[in-house]
Amino acid sequence: MFALGVGALSALAATGALTPLSAFAIGAAAAAAALAAATTREPAEETVRKSPVLPEPAPVMAPGAGQTLLARLPTPLILVAASGRVQYANPSAHQALPRLQIGSHVAHLIRAPAFVEALSATLSDGAERSVSFSLHDKNERFIEARIALLPSGGAFGTEPLALVQINDRTEARRTEQMRSDFIANASHELRTPLASVIGYIETLQNHARDDPEARERFLGIMAREAGRMQRLVDDLMSLGRIEMTEHLRPSEVRSLEDIAAETAAALMPMAVRGQIDLQVALEAGGSPVICDPDQLTQVFTNLIDNAMKYGGAGGTVRVERARPGKANPGRFGIAITDSGPGIEREHIPRLTERFYRVSVTSSRNKGGTGLGLAIVKHILNRHEGRLEITSSQGKGSTFTVWLPSAEGKKLRRAAAAHAMP
Repeated sequence: MFALGVGALSALAATGALTPLSAFAIGAAAAAAALAAATTREPAEETVRKSPVLPEPAPVMAPGAGQTLLARLPTPLILVAASGRVQYANPSAHQALPRLQIGSHVAHLIRAPAFVEALSATLSDGAERSVSFSLHDKNERFIEARIALLPSGGAFGTEPLALVQINDRTEARRTEQMRSDFIANASHELRTPLASVIGYIETLQNHARDDPEARERFLGIMAREAGRMQRLVDDLMSLGRIEMTEHLRPSEVRSLEDIAAETAAALMPMAVRGQIDLQVALEAGGSPVICDPDQLTQVFTNLIDNAMKYGGAGGTVRVERARPGKANPGRFGIAITDSGPGIEREHIPRLTERFYRVSVTSSRNKGGTGLGLAIVKHILNRHEGRLEITSSQGKGSTFTVWLPSAEGKKLRRAAAAHAMP
């Protein structure tokens, strides 16, 4: 089996004849054997000169050759003896499990009965197993472990060993939970206006069929609920598009102040209709940043629109350049301040969560979907920026967009490229 090449092992793994971890274990042993052979074999010319007829003796396995190979792999890998004690762990495993110590019993390091039982069974019958469990260190982590038996002798010693591959699935589990919560929340948000529309349709088909006044009132409510559903669907689609491009860094250099000023100008008619004093104090061409102008327009549209809605008729909304101070060196900022009722402190950290609202009724009455600030957060993540929120009850709120300056970002990218080997 050790004579199998990488291609053959891959093919066996692909067809199911070998599991990936078993193929890896065999491949690792074979590679270690080859490494040992290369380091112990005499030069070819000397071999031919000394023994032109007799075949070479089998290479002697160098002690620790298998461990040398495992040490170079990025995957957390642990070798466990039949006694249950850790014989070896590569650097990645030590990083994944800080309490890991060579010679310690694995049950003391990984306190998960399901894992210990699977390990014991593999050491007993040689079958590969996969097991999932939780670890409670500082925070709960979700781990998936794959366990395979290594053959005795050769690269990994004279006794059978279990090769344990550790995969931290915490982020994947959290992402899946967030996705499930998002789908549940989105379904709930759509179900409410849809149920309202259906109810009014049924009423119009029956009791209000011949009542013109009721018919007009119900049709108006249905139009508002349909508009709410449309805004929600639009925001859901917008958030999906933003998340798909979040890993792609923007490349266009534009003035942050110009984008904010243009957005405010586009919203000025809405401010006039709502009797809101929209003030803009920005410098043309100021604050150059590397950005996606369309996405930043969406950021400022959401923030200024929110400020006008919560500031209310007769209120003031001011859009101005922010002073970076010590907390935001090398960044440009645009602050949007309203004269509304303010936000209680305990709500501020959660404002950018999807569908989070300080007041559900108030938000819905103002046409909010609960996704506006989540969209802002994801756009700013793509731009390596941040949103700062400050508020005092009875005195209004300030939402400040911070983005790295174009010059500073270019210098950092150049330094990172220069540091790459």
